[in-house]
Amino acid sequence: MSAKSSKGIVNAIRSIAMDLLSQHKEGIRYSEIKSLILEKDSSFNSNTVNGAIWDLDATYPEKVYKPARGLFRLIAFSEEADLDSDMPQDKKDDYNDQKKTIGEADFYRPFADYLKNEIEDVTHVHVLGGHVFGQKWGTPDVIGKKESKRSDIIQGSIEIVSAEIKTNIDQLITAFGQACAYKIFSHKVYLVVPKQFSKDDRDRLDSLCQICGIGLVTFDSTSPSDPNFSILVRPLKHEPDLFYTNMNMAKIEKALFS
Repeated sequence: MSAKSSKGIVNAIRSIAMDLLSQHKEGIRYSEIKSLILEKDSSFNSNTVNGAIWDLDATYPEKVYKPARGLFRLIAFSEEADLDSDMPQDKKDDYNDQKKTIGEADFYRPFADYLKNEIEDVTHVHVLGGHVFGQKWGTPDVIGKKESKRSDIIQGSIEIVSAEIKTNIDQLITAFGQACAYKIFSHKVYLVVPKQFSKDDRDRLDSLCQICGIGLVTFDSTSPSDPNFSILVRPLKHEPDLFYTNMNMAKIEKALFS
């Protein structure tokens, strides 16, 4: 095969790849692009397809970017609405309408119950919110403690578990920063965010939570009666600074320790 014809095949493969990207606003993963190209034209050599598409973002830097590992997306779609592109339009409309009337505090108690009764990560739980701790580092929306039962043969030390809940998908970075701050006095921290946000943001938040040991939970922010909480990342237990732990627990001692 001549160099000219080889280049023509590569260009044809890339043209198909770009057409596929234009049909998927949420982006397409490398393996899926390859599979769809070979499905469209089985005469292409698999290795040739690999070589043509593995660096689409570098080949077309003005048109393609990677919002996450292995995921290609057209830059033209990078400013799409934060709502998940897989969500039907009527669901998007419902979400936009309902989020105006549903408050963040409507989900504090449901998550507190989920934390205690569903995943049993705490034995006692208390809804906070507001500025109970009176610090610029913020106050968790939900806080709980986990302690051994009297009947347990092996008695463990008390663990403090905090949660930051956000219904506004425009405040994900702020919410993540607040969750990080809670680690100074908590053994475990959860970040609880709406499931109605972009795959790009979800992938980034997932990676950040894994790196920082923060639990990531998604929920339906349009339904306080049935939030359908789902854990994407489990929190990692760590040792907080007991100075700050004791300082904050003293402010809610009656609620959490009596």
